[in-house]
Amino acid sequence: MRVFAAQIVARIREMRAREPKRPIILSPFHYLSQYANVCIVEHVRRGLGIDSISLVSGVPRDVYGDDAAMIPSIRVLHTYAESPEERNSLGLRVVRALRREGVAVLFADVPPFTLAKFPMETVDVLLQGRHARVHAGVFRLGAPLDAYLLSFYLRFERGRFGMRIFEPIALAEVDAPQRLADDIDIACKENYPHWLYAGHPCVYHFAPTR
Repeated sequence: MRVFAAQIVARIREMRAREPKRPIILSPFHYLSQYANVCIVEHVRRGLGIDSISLVSGVPRDVYGDDAAMIPSIRVLHTYAESPEERNSLGLRVVRALRREGVAVLFADVPPFTLAKFPMETVDVLLQGRHARVHAGVFRLGAPLDAYLLSFYLRFERGRFGMRIFEPIALAEVDAPQRLADDIDIACKENYPHWLYAGHPCVYHFAPTR
């Protein structure tokens, strides 16, 4: 995991060398293990030399133990917050984190059905040759800041871990949603058996006109 984190850190440093003030949203895709993704994020934080890093999570608070004790340097921002006030301020907290640390973590490939309990915005894309919808949150948050999205996914084959890093996406660009959808499609084709949502009948293909 340290090797993969070092690759991500190197990419972030390359991007910052060209545009030092431009925020970066790091997006692990939902593959292999959320625990492994969090381990990568922690090693990225250390590699960047920042005291803490914010991570938007759809996993309810303290499901796997005491979050604050287990991952003290990762500031978890929960989409399933207990109060409407916390949910409504989620975007503001992400923006503050991006301005403070220059980087935050958000799982941009999250299928909209997982957040169906709460009001949300989606955007129309083509995925696997069909109309589909992806969650619009990353674009709503990142576009006004002219942020980049840097996505990656983990794989495991022949007894070895692997990782693919996608090219950065400028979230303010018109084609940003489709570029994210293309990356999601590539990851599904390359690594479907390890996709955490594999086998779900809906995923991204629902109510494409709504």
